Amino acid sequence: MKFNWGTGIVIAIIGFISFIMYFVITMSTDKSYSHDLVTDKYYQQELVYQDQIDATENALKLKEKITLTKVKEGLKIKFPSNIETKEITGKVFLYRPSNKQLDFEMPISISNTYLLVPEKRLLGGRWNITVSWSYKGKEYLFKEELSF
Repeated sequence: MKFNWGTGIVIAIIGFISFIMYFVITMSTDKSYSHDLVTDKYYQQELVYQDQIDATENALKLKEKITLTKVKEGLKIKFPSNIETKEITGKVFLYRPSNKQLDFEMPISISNTYLLVPEKRLLGGRWNITVSWSYKGKEYLFKEELSF
């Protein structure tokens, strides 16, 4: 068989198409490339976005901010010490971008000035933490990314 320019171009096009198809199939079937949306209720959250902005601004105006500390027992979320902890209500949401099944939410119930997230719930890797709380009728929101 004689190999000429036409044959070479056809082989190159077939090779390129095969290469692209390999990546399309790999990306659509391999679980390590599977990423979920941040939320299933995207449009409903968009409607309350201004409230989140206001709550974030309220948290930034506090004299003492929320601090996150890694301790042996887990993740310590320390609230401002000038706030009465019995009047704080809200929730802590930990979002794992790489695996939707690891996401969890816990209510804020504290007797000291801190809340402890158990170490057994936090696998190593990147987490997005959202602390939304209310104190004396005013809403506050704290968001941060951390690696555990």
